[in-house]
Amino acid sequence: MNRIADCFQNLEQQNKKALIPFITAGDPDKDITLELMFELVKAGANMIELGVPFSDPMADGPVIQRASERALEHHTNSDDVFDIVSEFRKKDATTPIILMGYLNPIEVMGYKVFAEKAENAGVDGVLVVDLPPEESLEFSQIFQKHNIAEIFLVSPTTRQERLQRICEVGSGFLYYVSLKGVTGSNRLDVAAVAQKLEEIRAVSKLPLGVGFGIKDAQTAADVSVICDAVVVGSALVERVEEYNGDAASLKTNINSFIQELRQAMDKQQ
Repeated sequence: MNRIADCFQNLEQQNKKALIPFITAGDPDKDITLELMFELVKAGANMIELGVPFSDPMADGPVIQRASERALEHHTNSDDVFDIVSEFRKKDATTPIILMGYLNPIEVMGYKVFAEKAENAGVDGVLVVDLPPEESLEFSQIFQKHNIAEIFLVSPTTRQERLQRICEVGSGFLYYVSLKGVTGSNRLDVAAVAQKLEEIRAVSKLPLGVGFGIKDAQTAADVSVICDAVVVGSALVERVEEYNGDAASLKTNINSFIQELRQAMDKQQ
């Protein structure tokens, strides 16, 4: 059992749902990322999804694409991400950290080297957007040896046979993409999401997280009733962009936003 499983178990005992904010490592710079991670936990986050900057983030909308661009302008790479997580672990040994990114940087570094560095830094899970479950056997075997969960996306259009395969190879939790399209788009239909989650629960005992379209406290609260974790990304990264250059205001605004989500979610339980 790693930190992700421990976190879900502890929250279940408290009758709470996980709040998982997303930020991009190195956005707007490397130093502020570490400060924001601590601020997120202080405000009520249970896990952190940390984006690994990539030049072609095809699953992400314009908000997170710009976040990757800002991070890359500061030459943030995978080793910088590991360094940030390592620094975080010096003060926080319990909050799960999930790296979200794309396969290319991992291929360049090599699965084994990446997994070893991730484990040594204190990473608990990886979500590789463009790694199909059908092609993940070697990846899964290596990362399992390093006790790193492999988190997969499930979408509204995922077919039953593919869902079965995802459930067979996935670990940590399943991330349900509540909208068709890229991050930060449209408005979600909570009833439709609930129906799909019931279908997933019929074939998997993994916790279910929901992301894409979580824009405010009310949406987070509504979704928290039907899932195990709420993931918020673009709405948070928009604030990073807005307060770029004003670290104090950025931390204050992010703290307030996450507290609003946390309080709204807890009232629903």
